[in-house]
Amino acid sequence: MNLLPLPFIDRLVAIRRDLHAHPELAFQESRTADVVARELAACGLEVHRGLAGTGVVGILRKGEGGRSIGLRADMDALPLAEKNAFAHCSTRPGRMHACGHDGHTTMLLGAARFMAENRDSLDIEGSVHFIFQPAEETDGGADVMIRDGLFDRFPMDAVFGLHNWPGLPVGELAVLPGPVMAGTCAFEIAISGQGCHAAMPQQGIDTLIAASHLVLALQTIVSRNVDPCEAAVVSVTQIHGGEAFNVIPDDAVVRGTIRAFKPEVQALVETALRRICAGIDSMFGVRSQVSFEQRYPPTINSVAESALCRDVGALVFGTEHVRRNELPSMGAEDFAFMLQKKPGCYVWLGNGPGTGGCSLHNPHYDFNDAIISLGVTYWVRLAESFLHR
Repeated sequence: MNLLPLPFIDRLVAIRRDLHAHPELAFQESRTADVVARELAACGLEVHRGLAGTGVVGILRKGEGGRSIGLRADMDALPLAEKNAFAHCSTRPGRMHACGHDGHTTMLLGAARFMAENRDSLDIEGSVHFIFQPAEETDGGADVMIRDGLFDRFPMDAVFGLHNWPGLPVGELAVLPGPVMAGTCAFEIAISGQGCHAAMPQQGIDTLIAASHLVLALQTIVSRNVDPCEAAVVSVTQIHGGEAFNVIPDDAVVRGTIRAFKPEVQALVETALRRICAGIDSMFGVRSQVSFEQRYPPTINSVAESALCRDVGALVFGTEHVRRNELPSMGAEDFAFMLQKKPGCYVWLGNGPGTGGCSLHNPHYDFNDAIISLGVTYWVRLAESFLHR
C-alpha cells in the first residue's frame, strides 16, 4: 500500500473516538457539526454551515479555475443501545455509531487537513468541497442538502462517497459501476375486520388471521413474480394488532420494506402486493388499505467515475486489492440523491471483520481505527487525480 504520511493520525483517532462517545441522531448533529467546523477552520479552509440544519461544507481552492469535486461523509448515529464496554463507548443511552459514520467523518476531516497543510505541493487546479451530511440513516439528509442549495451554492463536476464495509479485508476497496445499493420503499397495510370476544370467533372477522396469511403470501412476490435474474427483497418487519388476550381486534397493521435496483421491478412488486391484499380481503372478509412511501432511490455509480476510483484504488492499495466483482448490496443509501444530480461513485472500504466479527447496525459494532489512514489517503489521491493540473 502507498499511504500518505499522517503526523496527526493520533489526533484523528482521538476525534473518531470522541464522536463515537457522543452520537447524535438525524438532524440533531449539532455537537458533531461544531467539531467538524472547528477542525476545518483550524486548517484555514472556508467553512459553510446550515444546509439541512446541521450540514457543513468545507472548501479548499487552488488556482484560478479548474474543475470542482465533492467528497461526502455522513455524520448521524443510530437509535440503538450500545453493548460495548471500551473507553469510548457511547455516553448517550439508546444512541450509538453502529454504522461507522464517526469514522467516515474523521477520514474526510483527515483528508481536508492533509490537503490544506500541503496545498502548495498539490499539483491540482480547482476546488474540493468537503461535504459533511446529516441524517443518512432514515431521513434523507442528502436530499435535504440538495433542496437547500448544495449544488447551486457549491457547483461540482462530480461527487464521491465512501462507506466502511465489515467483512471486506482491511486494505481492500470494492468499486462497482452501475447499481451498488438498492432503492428502498416502506409499505403499510392497514387491515380492518370486526372485533369480538376471543371465545366467540364466529361473531367477528379476525384481522390477525388475515395478517398472518398475508405475511406468508407476501413472500411469494419475489420467488414467483420477479425474474430470477433480477434482484428484489420484500421483508415484513412489523405486525401490530390487539391489546388484550381475550379480544380479537378490529384492526391490524403490517409494515415492511421493499428493495430493488430498477423502477420497473419496484412497480411490479407494488402491483403484486396490492393484488395479494385484494385476495386476502376476499378470502377472509377483511378490508385492506395499502400505502407506499418511497424512501431512497437506487445508488447508481457512473461508469467513468467508477473507473477513476478503481485507478485510484489500485494506486493506493494495489491492483489486486481492488474488488471489481463484489455483489451489490440490498441496503440503501441516500447518497443516491446526489448521484441523481451529479456523476460520481460510491465505494466500499474494507473494515475487516469488525469487533467480535459483528456487522453494521449491530450493538457490538465499532469502526476500525486502523483504516483511518487508508481512507484519508484514498480521498486525497482521488481529489488529486480528479483535479490534476
